[in-house]
Amino acid sequence: MNRRTALAAIIALTTGLTLAGCSTSDSRPELKVTGAFMPQPVSDMAGGFLVVKNSGGTSDRLTSVTSPISDDVSIHETKNGKMRMVTSFEVPAGGQLDLERGGNHIMFMKLKRQPKQGEKVSVELHFEKADPIKVDLPVKETTYDPKKQ
Repeated sequence: MNRRTALAAIIALTTGLTLAGCSTSDSRPELKVTGAFMPQPVSDMAGGFLVVKNSGGTSDRLTSVTSPISDDVSIHETKNGKMRMVTSFEVPAGGQLDLERGGNHIMFMKLKRQPKQGEKVSVELHFEKADPIKVDLPVKETTYDPKKQ
């Protein structure tokens, strides 16, 4: 093997290894939010509900939510009729995270003001891998449940 052939083989091998590292299984999460709403609060607390769809090839995690309406916003899991704060929720690759009434949700404590039906509450969703997503939650009637519409 002459020098030129050896150099071409090294370049081809290096290029092949580099491209192998760029497979679709390493793709980033592709997140989209739908169905967002907040029932009109009746106290200084409120819930937020939405769906995060992930059409990407990699899972992600919702790690926190921030909002100008409250300095105390957390994410809660509901199991066996009891809710508790959690540090994150998985958003599976090719799947979705459902934050819904009676289930997992966003919890707003110590509201700075009580939004009224027809207004919008802005939030920012923070993820482990994906960039933050800003969402406006339309304020619906207190009893609103999209499953019963």
